[in-house]
Amino acid sequence: MMDKIQAGIEKFLVPLAAKLNSQRHVCAVRDAFILTFPLTMAGSLMILLNFVLLSPDGFVASIFNLGKFIPNLADYQAIFSPVLKGSVDILAVLVVFLIARNLAKQLHADDLLTGLTAVSVYFIIYPNYASVDGVNHLTTQYLGAQGLFVAIIVGLVVGELMTKLSKSPKLEIKMPPQVPPAVARTFKLLLPIIIITVSFSILNFVIQQFTPGGIHQLVYNIIQAPLTKLGQNVGSVIVLSFVSTLLWTMGIHGPNTIAAIRDTMFAEANNANLAHLAANGDIWSVPFPVNWGALNDGFANYGGSGCTLGLVIAILLFSKAKDQKEIAKLSFAPGLFNINESVIFGLPIVLNPIYIIPFILTPIVNIIIGYVATIVLKIIPPVAYGVPWTTPGPLIPFLGTGGDFKALLVGLLCLGVSVIIYAPFVIASSKANENEELKESV
Repeated sequence: MMDKIQAGIEKFLVPLAAKLNSQRHVCAVRDAFILTFPLTMAGSLMILLNFVLLSPDGFVASIFNLGKFIPNLADYQAIFSPVLKGSVDILAVLVVFLIARNLAKQLHADDLLTGLTAVSVYFIIYPNYASVDGVNHLTTQYLGAQGLFVAIIVGLVVGELMTKLSKSPKLEIKMPPQVPPAVARTFKLLLPIIIITVSFSILNFVIQQFTPGGIHQLVYNIIQAPLTKLGQNVGSVIVLSFVSTLLWTMGIHGPNTIAAIRDTMFAEANNANLAHLAANGDIWSVPFPVNWGALNDGFANYGGSGCTLGLVIAILLFSKAKDQKEIAKLSFAPGLFNINESVIFGLPIVLNPIYIIPFILTPIVNIIIGYVATIVLKIIPPVAYGVPWTTPGPLIPFLGTGGDFKALLVGLLCLGVSVIIYAPFVIASSKANENEELKESV
């Protein structure tokens, strides 16, 4: 069975991956995320340090009761938190520059000025300043991963437009030979830059007449609107999981994007369960056994979105691609605590035709396993206790059920299933890399 699945993947997905990997827009986006990997990795490690060791309710800090021995433990998070402001929190800005620059390089245009123009355009269409006590402030909502989809669009559009306009003789301002090269370079692209920035400013003005938040808010509303009618049942959890992971594969921070709808749908259920536990102490009879935290976080989020801890393990076990194995080794420790930006942006999973399918499928399968174990067969009680999100995967259902060891076994089963689902795709990706290396060596 595994051989048939692997053969099917190699027959259909590997050729598709080869074509996409040579397509300039895909290359521009892919390479942009790869180039940001060191920064996202640094940010991920700081998240790991702050929330696992320096948070009193973090997993390691809770086990060793560090808050008791180290006064004001959480205050030390301020030492490492600024790393996030220079990495994960400005990821969209980095990506929009790199995509436009990469595309311009492939098209033999001025890559530096193209990248700078893309950054300029990104802030031209950014939501307006928020006035607080008479002082204007720029919101940070779309500077990080939540603004990636718009960043990708802007980077690609500006890259194409700058290349075409810069090669038009009618738009070129030629300077005398005695003018310094740097000055001549800027004047050569002055008119294309003006045309692009003004055009986007007009476009943004038009969009704001209908959506005050501009294109960012428009994209946000379009994505969220179909989710508003979903109810509190296993189907809604599966759909939200599908949408969340699908958005991640396009470079959008899925959990953040659906957070408003998700929290609205499940906040009442979570609060009711906690109130029931406080009053009765009986976890088996909680009023809302099916919710996002109980099924997705309890069984389908090991390693982060897409259950990528299974992917990391599968790469370490089955992959022959050296670059992927190195990323897996670096990502294993953060993955234990459900931090996976290094996998999503470093492997990457974004726009990766081979890994998109298991990334979306694995959480859905694990949600179903958790649902069957808790609701259908009633092998274990529902995951109703709040557990810190940095708790290592299989321990989440164990602690979330109040220490039921059968829940730990179900968690380990979900992790094992994740590895099995990812394995054939990892092998196919490894072979695709080998084929690409052979072509380059010829």
